[in-house]
Amino acid sequence: MNIAKSMILLFVVLFATNRIQAQTDLNQALDQAKKENKFVFINFSGSDWCKSCIILKKTILNTDEFKDFAKNNLVVLNVDFPRSKKNQLSKEQVKINEALAEKYNKKGQFPTIIILNKEGEVMGKTGYKKLNTNQYIDHIKSFLK
Repeated sequence: MNIAKSMILLFVVLFATNRIQAQTDLNQALDQAKKENKFVFINFSGSDWCKSCIILKKTILNTDEFKDFAKNNLVVLNVDFPRSKKNQLSKEQVKINEALAEKYNKKGQFPTIIILNKEGEVMGKTGYKKLNTNQYIDHIKSFLK
C-alpha cells in the first residue's frame, strides 16, 4: 500500500473514532442507555432549514469536547425533520419521528433537546443556548441527576 492510501485510511479511522453514533429509534436508544448506564439525548432538529439547529450542531454538537462528553454519558437520538428533497427520510422514519414529536415536542419547537434517563423518564428539556461548548455541557449535566 502506498503512502497516500495509508494516509487516507488513517484519516478515515481517526475521523470515524470520534463520531457520535446517533440512533434513530427510541427503543434501541433506551436499550443502549440501559446497557451502558447512560442518558438518552433526543435532538429534535430541522437539519437543513432551522438556523438555530444548524448553529447548535456546528458550534456545540460537532465539537470534540461534546463528542467526548456524549461518548461517556449519552446515547444520542436524532429526530430530524428535513425539508429539502435531497435530505428526505424514509416514510417509516418520518412516522417514527412524528410519533416522537407528538410525545416529546408537541409545540414543534426546533431545536429541542430532551434528556431521558435509562428508564425513559424525562429529566430535562432545553434547546439552543448561546453558550460555549463547556457551558453547554454543564447545562446538559444539570439534568443528569
